[in-house]
Amino acid sequence: MADLSLLQDSQEDTDGLLDFVSQDEMLTPLGRLDKYISSENVFNRQMVARSLLDTLRAVSEDERECVSVLERIDRLADDSEPTVRAELMEQIPHIAIFCQENRPSIPLAFSKYLLPIVVRYLADQNNLVRKTSQAALLVLLEQELIERGDVEKLVCPVLVELTAPDSSDEVKTEAMAIICKMAPMVGKDVTERLFLPRFCEMCCDCRMFHVRKVCAANFGDICSVVGGEATEELLLPRFLQLCSDNVWGVRKACAECFMTVSSASSPEVRRTKLSSLFISLISDPSRWVRQAAFQSLGQFISTFASPSSNAGQYFRDEAEWSGAQTHSSADGSCEAEEGGGEQTAEVLSAASQEIPEQELFNSFHFWRTPIPEIDLELELQEDRRSAAPPLARKQLQELIENLEPHIDDPDVKAQVDVLTAALRATALDSGLEDAFLEPRAARSNPFSSQQPSEHLSAHTRRRDSSLHVTRDDDDSDVSDSNLSAEEERKYKQQDVVPQALLEQYLSMTDPSRAQTVDMEIARHCAFSLPGVALTLGRQNWHCLRDTYETLASDMQWKVRRTLAFSIHELALILGDQLTAAHLVPIFNSFLKDLDEVRIGVLKHLYDFLKLLHQDTRRKYLYQLQEFLVTDNSRNWRFRSELAEQLVLLLELYSAQDVHDYLRPLALCLCTDRVSSVRWTSYRLVSEIIRKLSSCSSLLVSFLGELVEKFCHSSKWSSRQAFAFVCQLSIEEECLSLDQFSEHLLPPLLQLASDPVPNVRVLLAKTLRQTLLEREYFLNSSNCQQAALEHTLVALQTDVDKDVKYFASVHPGSTRLNEDAMSTTSSTY
Repeated sequence: MADLSLLQDSQEDTDGLLDFVSQDEMLTPLGRLDKYISSENVFNRQMVARSLLDTLRAVSEDERECVSVLERIDRLADDSEPTVRAELMEQIPHIAIFCQENRPSIPLAFSKYLLPIVVRYLADQNNLVRKTSQAALLVLLEQELIERGDVEKLVCPVLVELTAPDSSDEVKTEAMAIICKMAPMVGKDVTERLFLPRFCEMCCDCRMFHVRKVCAANFGDICSVVGGEATEELLLPRFLQLCSDNVWGVRKACAECFMTVSSASSPEVRRTKLSSLFISLISDPSRWVRQAAFQSLGQFISTFASPSSNAGQYFRDEAEWSGAQTHSSADGSCEAEEGGGEQTAEVLSAASQEIPEQELFNSFHFWRTPIPEIDLELELQEDRRSAAPPLARKQLQELIENLEPHIDDPDVKAQVDVLTAALRATALDSGLEDAFLEPRAARSNPFSSQQPSEHLSAHTRRRDSSLHVTRDDDDSDVSDSNLSAEEERKYKQQDVVPQALLEQYLSMTDPSRAQTVDMEIARHCAFSLPGVALTLGRQNWHCLRDTYETLASDMQWKVRRTLAFSIHELALILGDQLTAAHLVPIFNSFLKDLDEVRIGVLKHLYDFLKLLHQDTRRKYLYQLQEFLVTDNSRNWRFRSELAEQLVLLLELYSAQDVHDYLRPLALCLCTDRVSSVRWTSYRLVSEIIRKLSSCSSLLVSFLGELVEKFCHSSKWSSRQAFAFVCQLSIEEECLSLDQFSEHLLPPLLQLASDPVPNVRVLLAKTLRQTLLEREYFLNSSNCQQAALEHTLVALQTDVDKDVKYFASVHPGSTRLNEDAMSTTSSTY
């Protein structure tokens, strides 16, 4: 009886639930919305918020009901439960997109009902609701769902108000972060009128370092939006303050955005103000700030490339360089011009009437020290460079004096080393001629007991030993007057970036940097080296060569790997002669390195080899087979990349070289254990067929080898590969149809009696989808037509249903890429 009673109670509960469900089903969408929107159960109200979009879609054909739903959304926005408000805010972007798509039915729905909720929630007391509304606002702006007028009138004033002094610290910080993210979206005009004054004010917020840190982290973006004039007049003074902030996190944020700030500044400001400011960050007491500064150093240096110069000049061959008309720009960089040759020729001819016209721009006259008659231009350039350095030198000297009592601290010692090198370089940059005349004792390192070898790179040490201006040891018996013209010329050439910055960049390979700054500093140096090289130009490659060679022999494979991935870019910058002399030996060493390094070379093998002279390029034919050997035999992606590169390399070599050297590699890769490698290699084989089609003897030999090794192979996968190569050769038009019919079609048709169904399936696809699509094979005059039709009839009566299907019909959507792979097994 008890069991019967329980059964009856259960039945009654089930009936009650069914009645409840049936009642809901009888309600209209608006009725269900009204029923649950006022429910005391929080989960019901969350469900209502989550189902708002579905409700709108259900009533989308009725404008009045759509408006009713939007009115209830406004009512739900006043819910006292934060989780309900947060759930509603997550749905707002989706609802806004729906309103945008159905704009004729519900005009102004977003700006009237939804946007006010988003703006109101930006100041919500609950952190989750505020965060959700901020994310929703950014999505709405990115999707351009908010009218520009609404942004200015409704959104921007609220955000500015939230950053007022009386706002809570957390709200102020969040609002400033949103302002910085919005600036690129709203543009220059709105940012300057509405955001810029408050941004400048927040940069000086002495009470909350979190706000200053947000401003510093986004400083570059604001500079990019407002442009150079506002940056230099309003923002740079604040940036100077932030770079000397008493909180290291703020200074670190400044170092990270330095490149963007520099890009928005003029060349003069970049050279005279930002350079010395960056040096102070490099020598910052905080290791984290120094680390961020060194990571940004290469990027900052890259901003010194003249914007008016043609970047393509760095990609010319050496022969083309000698014919380019050039001049030195105000910032010292070398620019190429289309015109202006007449004026330059006039100046040079006035200095030396005996120089033939065709030699006015040869390598000797172009790169050597300018002749005396144009000293006026050099003096103007030096005046520009030395406008600000005296103050910078004084500051550097004061910093060194302040740090001297703490020289025993390794970090302080590293800072002193940096400042000392900067002091010397600043002196050189401001007046090289005076430096040669000034006694060495007056310019010596304040801590002369330290030898340069303790803190300077090998490149810097060698240059210091040749240019005694910067030597610390006074016992040298070689005077400054004994400097050779060649040494002086090489040093004077580097006038693209301030010498202090270049010195710091070159010092990134010093082992002491890894101890005092960052264990990964050498990798950061390697990563930015192509950009620095592009900025300096190939004429200043001697400044970077030793650093590059040091990085190429670094003990960390990640450093060498970084160089391996970018060596082709550096080759483009340097041109063929410098590449052959200085990069090819390093490239060769990478070929014998770890697989992690070799893959960088392999991925851009074609890009690098195409830049080499034909004789040099041909030497690598003998080394390509080395890529078949890897540290780990399971590294199949390495072999797959090799196959893809070989396809590109075909155009760089003659048909004979392809037959002798690349053909064996392709056939070897075709028998790889991994399916993906094999299928890439089959495409390589088809491209080799195309390459050899111009030489009938080589083509016939290769096609015969394919028939022997693949069509007559004892492995069914090889026989299937032969069918695939045939199909691909026809579809990609790798050889003429006459050649195909003579050499490949007869053995291909023999596969109709292959014992493996997968081979016959691919044969049926090849015949039906590829060969019979060509009028050539349908022509009764074709001697192979009868054999082709006979084979197709045999396949149509095959015992395997898949073979029969593909031989009988023409699946419209099935082509080579979809079907061929489906009939192949993979090792992995």
